[in-house]
Parts: sequence; structure tokens; C-alpha cells
Amino acid sequence: MQRTESPNNEAAILSRVIRPDHDGLSPAGARAFLKLEFTAEDRQRMHELAVKNQADDLTAAERHELDDYLRVGRLLDLLAAKARLSLKKHGHGA
Repeated sequence: MQRTESPNNEAAILSRVIRPDHDGLSPAGARAFLKLEFTAEDRQRMHELAVKNQADDLTAAERHELDDYLRVGRLLDLLAAKARLSLKKHGHGA
């Protein structure tokens, strides 16, 4: 019998920990998660890095910085998904 293993990359591990497809947050907790966002300065920096990436002009340090932003963005996405599902369960709009 062949064993199917779950991927163990960062996104898969976070998804298994946060379980965005399960509710479980109070309405107040869910709303608090939905307030988490990048600052205007961070959004500007991400845009600069994305433009440089499209031009294939990132330094190694910039590639690492962009990867860090992407990982944090994935975390925020997972938390927001869980928050929206929790609010829906409690009959609150997201």
C-alpha cells in the first residue's frame, strides 16, 4: 500500500496549522485578523520588488526580501480565510 504524504513546504505547514477551511474564531477575533494588512510603505516596496522581478533584475537580497513579503502575504491570506469563514458561521458579514 502506497502512503501519500502531505507536502511539507511552508505554505502547506501553515495551512495545516491555521486550518483556514475551519471556523473557530469568535467574531471579535475574526474581525481583528481581517484588520491585519501591509502598510502603505510595505505595499510600495512590494510593488518596486515586483517590477524588478518582472525585469529579472533582483539582487539576491531583494529576492530574499520579496520571498519574505510573499510568505507573510500567504499567512495573512490564510488568517483572512479562517476569519471570513468564522464570521459567516456566526451570521456576520465579512
